Amino acid sequence: MPGLAQVRRLEAVSFRSFPSTSTHYDGTWAIRLTAGHPAKRLNSVNPLDPSDHAYIDARLELAKRKFESFGRELVFRQSPLAPPELEDILDDRGWVRFDESIVMMLDLDKVDLPNHIDHVPMKDIGYWVDSFLHLSAETKSSKPGLFEVIQSIKPNCGLFVKNLDDQHVAAVRCVHDNDLVGVFDFVTGKAFQRQGNAKTLMGSALKWAKQSGARYAWLQVVAENTAAFELYKSFGFEELYRYSYRMAPVKS
Repeated sequence: MPGLAQVRRLEAVSFRSFPSTSTHYDGTWAIRLTAGHPAKRLNSVNPLDPSDHAYIDARLELAKRKFESFGRELVFRQSPLAPPELEDILDDRGWVRFDESIVMMLDLDKVDLPNHIDHVPMKDIGYWVDSFLHLSAETKSSKPGLFEVIQSIKPNCGLFVKNLDDQHVAAVRCVHDNDLVGVFDFVTGKAFQRQGNAKTLMGSALKWAKQSGARYAWLQVVAENTAAFELYKSFGFEELYRYSYRMAPVKS
């Protein structure tokens, strides 16, 4: 487990890499909401200090009202920064834990990328979004919200797409923030999986990051996605910490 300072830094970089349209702080709980896109990382409460556990009941009610104003169910994103007392209360009330994810990091000085193709990131956000939606399970209705979120990213954002015979093969989004580069929304079309396409695009993206001055690459992968986890391990990514989401049980 890394130190809490490193976790805090990566959590902050994560917020900048996929910014919500509304962020309200209740103490050190970051309440992130985005009307135009349903992603959990854009619509969740993110506790950022394990010692911040006063008045939990009142704060839960306040957060619930904020989520209701956006027409969303209250979701907590629980990292190692979440207070244990909050975890205990959610456990006692039967809150469901789901979508556990692994945060991984790679020292770019320790990876050799000379054989990977130099791939210049595109500037056309709309084209990248169309490619990503074509390859992923997201619906086309999320295009305006995703476009708006990506357009609002302040650090340098590298958008990569691999095509073959005019077909979208794979896509990935990288955000270069000081000495870190985050790797997000990495997806390969079903017809092109297990053919080396993912590894090729990942290598090109990491090469761009390294040439741009990043020293470390980091990413988040759903724990159940073993194929992606093994791909990242093959590049040298190592697990740092895990987080999961929590929701109140559905009332029968």
